[in-house]
Amino acid sequence: MIREVAERIDFSFVREEVADKYGARGNVGIDPEVILKLMFLLFWDDVRSERELMRILAERLDYLWFIGYGLDDGIPDHSVLSKARARWGAEVFESMFLRSVGQCVEAGLVSSELLHMDGSLIEANASKDSVLKSDPEMIERLRGVYGSQEAKLEGCKSDSGKRKLVNSTLISPTDPDAPCVRKKTGGESKPRYKAHRAVDDAHGVVTATMTSPGDGEENAKMLGLVHEHAANVGTLPESAVADSQYGTAENYRDLTALGVETHMSPHAGRKRHRKVFGAERFEYDAAGDSYICPQGERLYPRSPDKIRMSIEYAVRKGTCQECPLRPECTNAKTGRTVQRRWGQDLIDEGIKESSTKNAKRSRDRRKWRMEGSFAQSANLHGFKRSRWRRLWRQRIQDHIICAIENIKILISKSGKRSNEGLGASFGRFSRTLPRNTPVERAYRLRGFIWALSCGY
Repeated sequence: MIREVAERIDFSFVREEVADKYGARGNVGIDPEVILKLMFLLFWDDVRSERELMRILAERLDYLWFIGYGLDDGIPDHSVLSKARARWGAEVFESMFLRSVGQCVEAGLVSSELLHMDGSLIEANASKDSVLKSDPEMIERLRGVYGSQEAKLEGCKSDSGKRKLVNSTLISPTDPDAPCVRKKTGGESKPRYKAHRAVDDAHGVVTATMTSPGDGEENAKMLGLVHEHAANVGTLPESAVADSQYGTAENYRDLTALGVETHMSPHAGRKRHRKVFGAERFEYDAAGDSYICPQGERLYPRSPDKIRMSIEYAVRKGTCQECPLRPECTNAKTGRTVQRRWGQDLIDEGIKESSTKNAKRSRDRRKWRMEGSFAQSANLHGFKRSRWRRLWRQRIQDHIICAIENIKILISKSGKRSNEGLGASFGRFSRTLPRNTPVERAYRLRGFIWALSCGY
């Protein structure tokens, strides 16, 4: 399939994108297109390391042909790749991913009818034995020290930023950007990142991706993924599909306001400890901006809560004292209250949409479409383990893997490949050798075996 990648994917765009990263004097460096192709191969075949890639490069005629090298060309040092990442930054690889999305859109492989979203934890390239435990203040100081030290050594800044940590008493000096989190309740706490994806339902094209520390909330990324999908594809999705983690009031409100159907299960939330009337038993009077309880009493608005983005409605003092339904309604001394979120009408509309038959069918499709995307990345391209350290490098890894998935879909859905020009893929390597010698025959045999392995 490497041949199809070379035919359909243009890697030369990187030369223009990184032109300002190089000077006009000094030694001539490795062609940026070659470097990008080498990093592509690293994940395409899930090669164990950059050292391993360079070691086997001279033995793989398909790799040499792909990067445009001959048998006599010198193999670059593995450090060329790490230096290029630090010099280029993550933007170049994001551009590579966006180009793969654009090609899939042009090929008609993206429909924007259903957009599946989910997140997956990734093991950081740091041992659990490296984790230090201390009080939150000391952990925060250590985080700042490690960040400034890295900036001095590598000339780049950590992009972890100031944020609220789920586990503020643990840190891994090996990779301070990766917080210690558990995969499930009772599981082992390890340094981890989290990859968030939006996958189009038509053919499984990854249209948007985000990378965050492992303690990042999945539901907080939903609106960002929808907007990124719209920017990359050119249109908003008709429906957004996700599990109950994404079924929050904020997501229902924001997506409904955009005109996107909400096919998420409502968030379970915390279980009630008291069996009391739910808010659904209270009728809202829009004209009077008040609620009417089952006994016909009115609840009036108080000051808005900007943090919770809601308004609390309460009865007049003493109204609930003699109410016969009080034991079933509230245990509060001051009487019953009801919270009404900002944009409650949109939230109610979104929740109603999530209970339709179409929404349930969409969630059934998500089980294999969304999980299948993550499974392919994990089984074939090393998705579940970070190759490098720090958050900005993890973003590079996620963009490359998502681009590879899209390229595979583009190739598989674009018709049967042709065998034209097959000899050119390996014949030129033996052209300079003396004819009818053992060395020349050996190289021709290697080329024939490589062609068979590629399915020609």
